Amino acid sequence: MSSLQIPCFTKHTSLITGRAGNSFSNKPVSFSNYRSSKFQTCQISQQTQPNGAERSEGSTDSSPPMNHLLFVEMGVGYDQHGQDITAAATRACRDAITSNSIPAFRRGSIPGVSFEQMKLQIKLGVPRSLQKSLDIEEVKSVFPYGKILNVEVVDGGLISSSGVHVEEMGDKTDECYIVNAAVYVGY
Repeated sequence: MSSLQIPCFTKHTSLITGRAGNSFSNKPVSFSNYRSSKFQTCQISQQTQPNGAERSEGSTDSSPPMNHLLFVEMGVGYDQHGQDITAAATRACRDAITSNSIPAFRRGSIPGVSFEQMKLQIKLGVPRSLQKSLDIEEVKSVFPYGKILNVEVVDGGLISSSGVHVEEMGDKTDECYIVNAAVYVGY
């Protein structure tokens, strides 16, 4: 089992209230921790599920971990026709990043930091039964810049009925696939 050093940050955090959910480091996190520029480093191991899908995929080089988390972008993606989990995942990532602008990296608002130093970590909630068919490389291609440190796939998302089976649109069933994405941006 291989492992990757990444910063520990909470899975669910409200920057308005400062309340945090479960964290990778199993420590409660307060709002004041997010104003700090450093995060504790922890290990995320690559694990294989019973169906053979990888739980996380890390970078293969030895670049330093993300020490400065700037913000978290969240999105939801659907594939209503065609039953393609990769399409739902790429839409979730696009949804997370398309309503944001990051001028700080281009304009030099953070001294010494540019697009070359931008680091991304992606977390996808995907139904367990579909994780093996997810194309991680295609999901990564959604991001126009930034070094992707890690793509973590966890149990999540949803399989529901779209209410209609349309063979002309590539449907095999009436299922709709839904994926959730969290994109952590920092340097």
